[in-house]
Amino acid sequence: MLTLDLTNTPHWHDLAPGVRVQLRPLTTALMVATRSDPVVESLPEEASDEERAVAFAKALARRAVLAWEGIAESLYYSWSKEFLEAGKRRLSGDTARQATSPEVKDLRSESLALKECVADLTLENRLLKKSMTGNGEYGE
Repeated sequence: MLTLDLTNTPHWHDLAPGVRVQLRPLTTALMVATRSDPVVESLPEEASDEERAVAFAKALARRAVLAWEGIAESLYYSWSKEFLEAGKRRLSGDTARQATSPEVKDLRSESLALKECVADLTLENRLLKKSMTGNGEYGE
């Protein structure tokens, strides 16, 4: 039997063995904000009920996650725009991007290892050349 629970506390629900989700209550403010969401308002008049329901559900889910995680909507849209622009650049063949911190760290350690390798090989080369001349002089 279903019961109406009007508390504001989140509840854990078991979906399957080992799979739990936390459901938080939906506020009136969130519903009102979703109704005035640009995506929902921009639907054409001839949109079907199913299209309206899907657009509303997506907008509600996005707004709920942003509200629950404390992410400003403007930040979400700037991230979204940045992500879409990066995707467009990648599709057009531009694969340059900013390196991440771990990548920079890996590149620096690889660079150091290569420098040490070059130094070792240079020293070995000089020693071989000295042994070939026989008199200890450095010769070409």
